[in-house]
Amino acid sequence: MNNARYDKWKKLYQNQKFLDFNTDEALLWLKVKAISKKAPMTKFLEKNDIQLESTSIKDQNIELFTILERNPKRSLELLDAYLCDVNNEWYRQMGVNEEQLKEDLYKINTYEWGGDQNNSLDKHLISRFVKVISKYDELQGKQMEIQANAWNYVRTSWYNNWTSFLIESIFKHHPKVISAVGEIKSVDFFLDDTPIDLKVTYFPNQYMNEKLKAELGSKSELAWLKLKAKEREMNMHGVDSVAVAMEKLGAAGHDDVLSELRSKRKAVIDDAERNKEDLMKWLYENQGEMRFGAENRLFLILVDSSDMTQSWKMKRAFEQIEPAVTNYLDGFTKASLSKIDFTFKDRDYSSLADVVFVVK
Repeated sequence: MNNARYDKWKKLYQNQKFLDFNTDEALLWLKVKAISKKAPMTKFLEKNDIQLESTSIKDQNIELFTILERNPKRSLELLDAYLCDVNNEWYRQMGVNEEQLKEDLYKINTYEWGGDQNNSLDKHLISRFVKVISKYDELQGKQMEIQANAWNYVRTSWYNNWTSFLIESIFKHHPKVISAVGEIKSVDFFLDDTPIDLKVTYFPNQYMNEKLKAELGSKSELAWLKLKAKEREMNMHGVDSVAVAMEKLGAAGHDDVLSELRSKRKAVIDDAERNKEDLMKWLYENQGEMRFGAENRLFLILVDSSDMTQSWKMKRAFEQIEPAVTNYLDGFTKASLSKIDFTFKDRDYSSLADVVFVVK
């Protein structure tokens, strides 16, 4: 079955041209895609007494779009009502005790990945143990280390999964939000009919370091801390991390240096809040290649400005996150989103985006 308009939106979607998805027909295409799998498609058809001739899911999607586009406004109302019902049903089926989950998340007291710097446990285990140890007895002696790596990976992944679940729930229960119920790549929900990909993240260290150099006289944090230590006749020989340098300065009673650094970090964060477009462009342009996307994005940035290494705990600070998100959504209009033009791998893109900061 063919439909030129269906193919047009499919091509734009595949090329991540989400700025073009601002008409009823475009939204209709996306929301049909949200129910494109067999089970949700069947339920939608039954609920709305729609009969299709096609038998394959692919052709059913095209046929349903062709039927619904005859009256897009009414069709969007039907799809929105169904997506809300499906989303609520999904939460009921999950059977998550949210209050208990929030308590359990506070049982996590460390944030360690078992794996390499890319959080890839399998590659880490293969490169560290499988391919370099030829004696079985030696490998067997590494069991505790291997178990610790696996447990760290599972525990931290569990923490990230369920904090993300709870944060997404805050968004998806708001009346301005229609969930895409996990069926559309690059779209988590529709916010006032704008397709949005939610990104929950921490204030990026690389961005902080780049901006801090201006505050620290073109020096890195570590170089600046070592200079301050030298001025106070402290030996920092062999110190190769900011955390250790700060710990040594603190132990020696030089809290003034630590306060100055925290103040400079906070100045960078404050500037990012005032100039969100610069940060958003940086976030788009500094994505990992494997996870690249040019979708419209809402960034929820969590930051502990007093100790950036502890920002991971902010992901469970729902007493701060929920009011910040609710206030943002209550006041949201389409004008809240900024058009971000950026370049990735020598290709130009444009997206709509905004940032919600939750700062301790």
